[in-house]
Amino acid sequence: MIIPALDLIDGAVVRLHQGDYQTQRSYGADPLPRLEDYLRQGAEVLHRVDLSGARDPQARQIPLLTRLLTGVAPALVQVGGGVRSAADVEALLEAGATRVVVGSTAVRQPQEVRRWFERFGPDALVLALDVRIDGERRVAISGWQEDSGATLEQVIAHYRPLGLKHVLCTDISRDGTLAGSNLSLYQSLCDTWPDIAFQSSGGIGSLADIAALRHSGVQGVIVGRALLENKFTVAEALTCWQNA
Repeated sequence: MIIPALDLIDGAVVRLHQGDYQTQRSYGADPLPRLEDYLRQGAEVLHRVDLSGARDPQARQIPLLTRLLTGVAPALVQVGGGVRSAADVEALLEAGATRVVVGSTAVRQPQEVRRWFERFGPDALVLALDVRIDGERRVAISGWQEDSGATLEQVIAHYRPLGLKHVLCTDISRDGTLAGSNLSLYQSLCDTWPDIAFQSSGGIGSLADIAALRHSGVQGVIVGRALLENKFTVAEALTCWQNA
């Protein structure tokens, strides 16, 4: 399925290039009408990232997220950005999120996040694993500024016994580039772990990029910048996905 994504800083819709806050580009100050339009066009799942909360947990935009989640209910929405504690997970679920996206903390504090899987269940959590590929698929953390020392395969293997269901994998080199997805990465992941619902992220710039992923095995395609810059519509993306 096609999953429209919005990144939020101080209430505004933005895009960063490969996670760099210095490359911030704004796309308007009211995200709700855009989300509502995505749903009208047929989107069934939405993805939101609280970049303010990712940078500073004290700046987490819970009131805004609650308003947005209420505004698009009962749509399925996954929300991430700087999730560091069980309290963060609980707050987002209480705000109306269907699933909470967990990134760096899943790599830094695996024993803590194991407890989240036990407490909230695997349906409520998405592992966001951002990789730099240089022979190995190395997971980056801290807004992609650090190499965690762990490989993608190691992190997935750690969480599989807990019933891991959802993994959002980003090839950092493709993020925000509109240059197409890393098709071979997703084909490999889906072939190796067919029981996990992988979401591709990074690089979607055209309907051809969506069509290329159709038979890769991924169950979700995150699309952000291409929609914001009117490369195509959600409706066109959904039609492409269904007919590819």
